Amino acid sequence: MFRNVAAIFSHLAGPLQGKKAGASSLAGCLHQTVAMAKQLQARRLDGLDKNPWVEFIKLASENETVNLGQGFPDFAPPDFAMEAFQHAVSGDFMLNQYTKAFGYPPLTKVLADFFGKLLGQEMEPLKNVLVTVGAYGALFTAFQALVDEGDEVIIIEPYFDCYEPMTLMAGGRPVFVPLKPSPSQDGELDYSSNWQLDPTELASKFTSRTKALVLNTPSNPLGKVFSKAELELVASLCQQHDVVCISDEVYQWLVFDGNQHISIASLPGMWERTLTIGSAGKTFSATGWKVGWVLGPDQLMKHLRTVHQNSIFHCPTQAQAAVAWSFEREQQHFGQPSSYFVQLLQATQHKRDHVTRSLQSVGLRPVIPQGSYFLITDISDFKSKMPNLPGAEDEAYDRRFVKWMIKNKGLSAIPVSIFYSVPHQKHFDHYVRFCFIKDEATLQAMDKKLQKWKAELTP
Repeated sequence: MFRNVAAIFSHLAGPLQGKKAGASSLAGCLHQTVAMAKQLQARRLDGLDKNPWVEFIKLASENETVNLGQGFPDFAPPDFAMEAFQHAVSGDFMLNQYTKAFGYPPLTKVLADFFGKLLGQEMEPLKNVLVTVGAYGALFTAFQALVDEGDEVIIIEPYFDCYEPMTLMAGGRPVFVPLKPSPSQDGELDYSSNWQLDPTELASKFTSRTKALVLNTPSNPLGKVFSKAELELVASLCQQHDVVCISDEVYQWLVFDGNQHISIASLPGMWERTLTIGSAGKTFSATGWKVGWVLGPDQLMKHLRTVHQNSIFHCPTQAQAAVAWSFEREQQHFGQPSSYFVQLLQATQHKRDHVTRSLQSVGLRPVIPQGSYFLITDISDFKSKMPNLPGAEDEAYDRRFVKWMIKNKGLSAIPVSIFYSVPHQKHFDHYVRFCFIKDEATLQAMDKKLQKWKAELTP
């Protein structure tokens, strides 16, 4: 065999001997010889390679901006969570090794106990809980486990942008239904609660091919908290058409102004057909830990476990241990002023109000969110006053506006049109999303940028 390899090499290299072309020409010759003619990319990746986040994050990093685009806290998690993580790293050396494939037992136990009470279910840690690599991993596992070739998945717009590609990668077909804003009077503030589903339109999206509906409450990017009546409408249609509900509830502890978060799995007849997804990153302000979970009936969860054991198999043990201890601490304080959930909610609502007032000072019109990390602002006035911002001819206005704002005002945000399906983007290209769960120093830096912007607006 080695003689054959040497002969081939000699045949390739011979013409190059004595020439200055040297190694580079030889490498090129060899490269041409072994280049593959087959398409390398799997068809399920078609059209999914471009990600707007990469573009806007890169642009923000290249300019001196205050980052209100990406959705993460730029402050430390609570002391007890940090201490739990440090203990997990420096304590029991066995936490450096594998744990149970479907979740570190103390974590699955506390999740079953904690959320079982909230959902009104007797949950078994081994059957009703799956720990995943963040809520993102939970979503991906759910789509891969349940969505088959040709299945339809109803997605409510605006939507967290991974829902569509995850549906497509599983072979499904996304079916979109938009929340529609109610007209507001001039000078009146708009609220996320004013964005409603049209019951008739929603019902029309269900067919014999509908496999799942994706619900996100509180929602990203709008910050809408679905009311009990809205959830009952969704639940009724899911039961009528035998559809699974994938409920993304990562912001459930951040619900403002006395509004109430209701898990759709807690409604009559919905536990059996709902996957409830949560995030330790959002719960304890530690997004880099990448610990998430799925809760649901064993008849659904067993299929997610099949995907999990044949892909990720296992999530980092130490991060799971830290989350378990953090939940155990929170159980002792739940509902009291000493609860981190209570304290985070109060602090975040204050940040929301701060950012709302500041953005209004330059003519941006916030849509006041009921929950989550985010608010969107209406930029219609800017669109009418300066419609010809630089950009590609077919580029959505909100994308051009965000690029202009990053380069000229030093503020980064995310265009809301990326949270819509392509046919609907042109109808919602006059909104941008800001993240307000930021440190006080970041908000002060934002204020300075906005004060300068306001001064430039003054005749």
